[in-house]
Amino acid sequence: MLDEAVFSGDAQFDDVDFTGDCCLGGARFHGGAYFNGAVFRGDLRFGEATVTGDAWFDDVEIHAQAWFDRARIGGDLRFGAVRIDGNAVFEGLAVGGDATFSGTGFRGLALFTGADFGGAAWFDGAGFGREARFDSATTGGDLSFHGADFAEGAGFPGATFGGDVEFGGNDITGDITFRRATFLRTAVLGPLVFPGLLDLSDAEFQSAVTIRAATRSLRCRRTRWASTAALRLRHACVDVSDAVLEFPVSIAGRSRPFLADDGGELPEPGLDDPRVRVTSLRGADAAHLVLTDVDLTRCLFAETVHLDQLKLDGRCPLPLPPPGIRRTRRRTLIEEHHWRAARDGAEGWTRAPRGVEVREPAVLAPVYRQLRKALEDGRNEPGAADFYYGEMEMRRHDPESPPGERTLLALYWAVSGYGLRAARALGWLLLAVVATVLAMMLWGLPQDDPEPVSTGRVTGDRFTLTTDKPDPVNPRGSYGSRLSSERFDKSLRVVVNSVVFRSSGQDLTTAGTYVEMTSRVVEPALLGLAALAVRSRVKR
Repeated sequence: MLDEAVFSGDAQFDDVDFTGDCCLGGARFHGGAYFNGAVFRGDLRFGEATVTGDAWFDDVEIHAQAWFDRARIGGDLRFGAVRIDGNAVFEGLAVGGDATFSGTGFRGLALFTGADFGGAAWFDGAGFGREARFDSATTGGDLSFHGADFAEGAGFPGATFGGDVEFGGNDITGDITFRRATFLRTAVLGPLVFPGLLDLSDAEFQSAVTIRAATRSLRCRRTRWASTAALRLRHACVDVSDAVLEFPVSIAGRSRPFLADDGGELPEPGLDDPRVRVTSLRGADAAHLVLTDVDLTRCLFAETVHLDQLKLDGRCPLPLPPPGIRRTRRRTLIEEHHWRAARDGAEGWTRAPRGVEVREPAVLAPVYRQLRKALEDGRNEPGAADFYYGEMEMRRHDPESPPGERTLLALYWAVSGYGLRAARALGWLLLAVVATVLAMMLWGLPQDDPEPVSTGRVTGDRFTLTTDKPDPVNPRGSYGSRLSSERFDKSLRVVVNSVVFRSSGQDLTTAGTYVEMTSRVVEPALLGLAALAVRSRVKR
């Protein structure tokens, strides 16, 4: 029993075999403490001990539990290649220099809650048989877990990091959480590769950082980026709800795995689909957000701030309507799917998951409008066309819109798909031309072309000539007799001239005159809508 013992100089316990518990709680080492190669058959109790110099425990075996709670190490702590069969309690540990736990095997719980490492901390090659907890821990330098294995995940809630947090070549089962953590000068986080959840919710990054992760899920709810950030991801479903972005932040999907230090690709066990899926931007400020090669088919956009300043690069697919003749193929929002699926008789649309509010058209129309503006500002007018279509659809279905506006929008949709469907406008144009030609053949062309008649009168040495043209005579006979090739040729010329050249010069009956007047208004408008639709798809 060496509780509260005082060692005036260095204490050497190298290769000592302690058959029972070793109690050094509250001991004072005015020099260094060296236990390299020692074996502890029982517990090692080092809680509240104070070491002014270094403390070395390399190659130590601890067959029970290790207690280092609230210990104070003035120099470096070396705990390399140690085997701890029981729980390892380092809660409140304070190390003035660097701490090394490389190669250490923690078979029980590893508790570093409230630990304070003044320098760097290395856990390279360490093995954590149960959960590792670093709640509210502080590191002044880098924190390294290269090659470390976690059997039940690790938690860093409320921790503070003064340097990089590096991973690589890990075997991780469970989740990794950095909730409420503060990254002061962290330039690199990762690469983290594991089939679990990486939780950065409520964390704060105070300097420029690059985050590399291949995980099943990445949660960044209420995360604060006070500087630039680059998220290089694979496989992850990313939730950025209510995040605060004070500087540019990019979220990009990678097509190839991350590389290890030796240049080889890091294995990705348990991860199959390499796509990165952003699931929510609700409440986030998108003014500084850039999305590159990410899947947006399940992304919630409503309530996003400055959505019109969002930048989309690369391939960012959005959900498509279910297949069907009556449904136009276009990029939509998943919130529109939720709304349509909630309506009676709307089949094939994606229903809202439990807990997700179904948004009404009045809410979704501004979302489409802001996304359209974001793409137009990026000189991508063809890509913005689908968002314009979605905006018009939401306005047409909004029950609070005035009936007159909804009627006009319905006509606009039926005739040309809001000026975006050239085939629809051309179809109506063809139908209008056919109807006009048929009307001209049946009622518009006179029975015969009226011939002008001239009459003259001589009075003295003066001659007066008057030319009159009889009024066109309505066609007679059966309808079948009027459908002749000659009348078809004349009718077609009248229609083409009235649509393109605006003047036919053909004598018409009263009915034909009104038909021509109508065609001069309707058919050029349909032709213009078709041209507008083509232009909206090719303009840059």
